[in-house]
Amino acid sequence: MEQTTLCLEGKQLPLFSCQTAVVGSGAAGYHAAIRLKRLGVKDTLLVTEGRLCGTSRNTGSDKQTYYKLNLSGDMADSPADMARELFAGKCVDGDHALVEAALSARCFYHLCELGVPFPTNRYGEFVGYKTDHDPRARATSAGPLTSKLMTEALEAEAGRIGVEVLDGFAVIRILRDETQVIGLVLLERKSGNVALLRAKNVIFATGGPAGMYADSVYPHGHSGATGLAFAAGALGKNLTEWQFGLASLNPRWNVSGTYMQVLPRFFSVGSDGVEHEFLADYFDDPGQCLTNVFLKGYQWPFDCRKVLGGSSIIDLLVYRETALYGRRVYLDFQRNPYDLPAVPVDKLSPEARQYLVSAGATEGTPIERLAHMNQPAIDLYREKGVDLEKEPLEIALCAQHNNGGIDVDCWWQTRLPGFFVVGEAAGTHGVYRPGGSALNAGQVGSLRAAQYIAARRQGEVLDPDRFAQLAAPVVREIAEMNVRLLKNADTVGVKIEAATVRMSHLGGAIRVKDQLREALDATKQDLTHFSETVGVSAPSKLWRAWRLWDILTAQQVYLFAFLDYLKAGGASRGSSLCGAKNGQKPEHLEELFRFQLDDGTHDASVQLIELTSQGPKAIWRQVRPLPEGGGFFENVWRGYRENGNID
Repeated sequence: MEQTTLCLEGKQLPLFSCQTAVVGSGAAGYHAAIRLKRLGVKDTLLVTEGRLCGTSRNTGSDKQTYYKLNLSGDMADSPADMARELFAGKCVDGDHALVEAALSARCFYHLCELGVPFPTNRYGEFVGYKTDHDPRARATSAGPLTSKLMTEALEAEAGRIGVEVLDGFAVIRILRDETQVIGLVLLERKSGNVALLRAKNVIFATGGPAGMYADSVYPHGHSGATGLAFAAGALGKNLTEWQFGLASLNPRWNVSGTYMQVLPRFFSVGSDGVEHEFLADYFDDPGQCLTNVFLKGYQWPFDCRKVLGGSSIIDLLVYRETALYGRRVYLDFQRNPYDLPAVPVDKLSPEARQYLVSAGATEGTPIERLAHMNQPAIDLYREKGVDLEKEPLEIALCAQHNNGGIDVDCWWQTRLPGFFVVGEAAGTHGVYRPGGSALNAGQVGSLRAAQYIAARRQGEVLDPDRFAQLAAPVVREIAEMNVRLLKNADTVGVKIEAATVRMSHLGGAIRVKDQLREALDATKQDLTHFSETVGVSAPSKLWRAWRLWDILTAQQVYLFAFLDYLKAGGASRGSSLCGAKNGQKPEHLEELFRFQLDDGTHDASVQLIELTSQGPKAIWRQVRPLPEGGGFFENVWRGYRENGNID
C-alpha cells in the first residue's frame, strides 16, 4: 500500500493506493487477502470499519455448521452429487453449485491446517452429520462459535504473511469509470474525515445487508454495505430469499437446537404487564404444542411449507404477539409449559419422544434438561450477561441470512469489471440451501476471486490525474452532504430505528402487497428528503448517517424485488409467507396469515434487480444450468499449464 495525499476542491485528502482492496474483516475477507498474497498479488490491502466487528466473528448457534463434501465412512459422494443437491435448492446457478462443491474439500482442509478444530475420529476421518436439506451427512462443526474460530485462524495467518490492514474506515462510495471499478471513498469513523482509496480491484466481503431489519440475529455493529454495491451498478439477485427464525434480541443469538428441544415455556407481556402463555392458549393439545416446539430445534428457519400442521406455526404465533399485539415475547427455562410437572412423554410424537427418552431429558424443568443435555448452551448466555437459570430470554422472529445478494459470475466478479463480491454479500444461494453451506460458499468464493485477479487483473492502477478527475464530483457531493448533516438536528438514531422497525413489520417474513407498497413509498420519501431530515451532532457520527443512507438504498431495492416477485405471479416459498386472498390460513389466525404455496413456476428463474437513475428495475432470466464438469485429463492438464483454465 502507498499512502500520499490528493488535492481536491482545495483540500488535501489522504490517498491510499493498492492493487487490490478487500473490504471486510470476516472469514471471507481474510481468506481473500491470504489467497491474493499467496498467488503473488503482493499489494493487497484489507479495509475494515472495525476489525472486531462483523457476523463471522460475533455470531454462532447451538452447533454452528460447516457444509462440505462428505469425507468419512462409506457413503458415496462426489462434487457432482453435491452440486446437484445445491442446485436443487431452486433459483441456483449451476456453475456456482459445481464450484462450491468442487472446492469445498480444498477450502475445508485449508481451515483445518490453520488450526480450526473440526473433530476427527481416531482414524483421522472428519465424521459428519446431516443438516437441513442434506442427504449425505456432509455437515461438521467446531462448536457454537465455528465462524469465530475460522475468522481468528484466518486473521492470524493474514498477519503472519504480512497482509496490511486499514482499520477504522467505513466505505461510503464505490468509485468507477465508464468500464470498471477504480477505487473507494472512505470515511474515518473517529474523525469523520474523508479519504480516498485507488485500486484496480475491489473485493467486497461486507456480509449480508444486516442493517435493514430491527428484529435481527445479526450482531450489533454489522450492517453490510449492499446499498453501495447497487449504487455502483451491481445487480441484485434472488433478493426475495431470506432466512428468518426465532432468536434472542439481547444478545442476538439463534435459539435453535437444544434451546428448543428442552421444551421451554413461551410467554408474552404487553404494556399492561399482563403475562400470556400464548402457545398454551392456541394449542388445545399439549402434546401437539410441545412436539412443534421440539421440532423447531431441527427445523429452525421459518418455512412456509411447515405452517399448516407443522413447526413453523410457532414462528407465526411469536410474530403475531410482537407485530400485531405489540407484546414482548420470552422463553422461560425455569418452568414447564402448561405448568406440567415433567415432559408428557406419551403425548409427544414418536420422534420427539424417542429423542428425549434417549437423552434422559424428560424430568424436571427446561433449565435442568438443558444442563443435562448441553451445559455449554447455558454457559454461552451467562457469558453474554443472561442467566437462564434466573431470568427469561426475550425473542422474536428475526432476519438471519440472505440467500440472495449481489449477482456474480463463476469467479465471483460482478458485471462491473474489477468489482468482486464474496461471502454472504454474494447471491449464490437460492430458495433453500443446506445448513452451513454459507460458510463454505464464503471460503470458495474468496478463493475464486483471488485466482481470477492473480491471473487476469494484475497491473497498474488508474493514472492519478484521471482518478482525481473522476473522484472530484463524488467527493464534492459527499462534502456538501456532510455539511448539511452537521447543521441538521441530530435525528440519525431515530431515523435508523424507524426504518428498520418498518422493514421488520412490513417487509419481513410476512409479506402483503399493500404493506410492501407502504414500506417502499416511505423508504423512497426518506431517501428523497435525506439531506433535509437527517442530522448528526458531531463529525464522529457522520458514519452513522452514511450507514442509514446505505440501509435505505438497500431497502428500496429489496422492497421493489419483493413486489416484483408477487407481480410476476410468485407466492409463498422458502422463509417468506406472502398474503393471498384465496389461500389457506392456520386455524384461529387473522386474514394476514392467509397464503398459498408457490407452484414452482419460478424455480428455474433468477430475478435480477438493477438500480437505475429512475429507480429499481427487474430483469428475469433462466438459471445457468449445471456444467458437465470433469473432462479428459490431458486436455484439462494442457489448459491448466497454458492459462490455469481461467477464462
